[in-house]
Amino acid sequence: MTPFDRDHVRRAFGRAAAGYSEHAVLQHEVEQRLLERLEYVTTPPARVLDLGCGPGTASAVLRKRWRKAELIAMDLALPMLREARRQGSWLRPLNRVCADARQLPLADASIDLLFSNLCIQWIADLPALFDEFRRVLRPDGFLVLSTFGPLTLHELRAAWAEVDRTPHVSHFADIQRVGDALLAAGFRDPVLDGDDFTLTYADATALMRDLKAIGATNADLQRQRGLTGKSRLQAVAQAYEPFRRGDGLLPATYEVIYAHAWGPQPGQPRRSKGVDIATFPVDQLRIRKKPP
Repeated sequence: MTPFDRDHVRRAFGRAAAGYSEHAVLQHEVEQRLLERLEYVTTPPARVLDLGCGPGTASAVLRKRWRKAELIAMDLALPMLREARRQGSWLRPLNRVCADARQLPLADASIDLLFSNLCIQWIADLPALFDEFRRVLRPDGFLVLSTFGPLTLHELRAAWAEVDRTPHVSHFADIQRVGDALLAAGFRDPVLDGDDFTLTYADATALMRDLKAIGATNADLQRQRGLTGKSRLQAVAQAYEPFRRGDGLLPATYEVIYAHAWGPQPGQPRRSKGVDIATFPVDQLRIRKKPP
């Protein structure tokens, strides 16, 4: 997959922060479905990470569910964390951290539950990302996440393809790549499934306006820079018309992938280029001395 422009992602979601909750209807629905998977957690976690927390709506639910747990709300975009502050109070402010998911500022084996809703689709190197998740998750800790799949916005992608060959809609990993990356990182008993959602719009311009309002703009490093001309936007809108449904509305498909798994025990091998790589704490290694 083509790498994404991290700075573009950070700026786009930062600009969208103030009005994000108003427009993120699908994101809230997926969040609710992801929260339902917490029924698999039978032991109350001591430390919970909400990665890619956005305005903090899931963080509020997680903290209410496990009142004694330390909850960390983490996001790449600082304005999102400012919005998330509203989910706390002066007595119990939300613990917010601005950081990149690929380099978590957390100690090894320090997290009992890692929750991430519609965040990791903006990171192309899933094996490296899941290695980082494994690093911070305690043995038998719970990982639960959602991400977008490759069918997401396929109608808009096809419409743009009629206009030019420059990438305008980001490409996301499929369910097999997500599952393979989890297994390669050594996670135990991963379970993956998905949903397809269809949002409808009066026209293509309304869809693109909605995407901008939630920060979900094209972050492909090979994207065209600068403003898109009015004539090209009109051409895209015209190319989208064959998708119009019988009810007169235009569909926008979102493929959502869900995954959950458990953190491996120390020494559980990782898979790298087809080879199992096992690691052990130094204090568990036995050194046999040669006889004199």
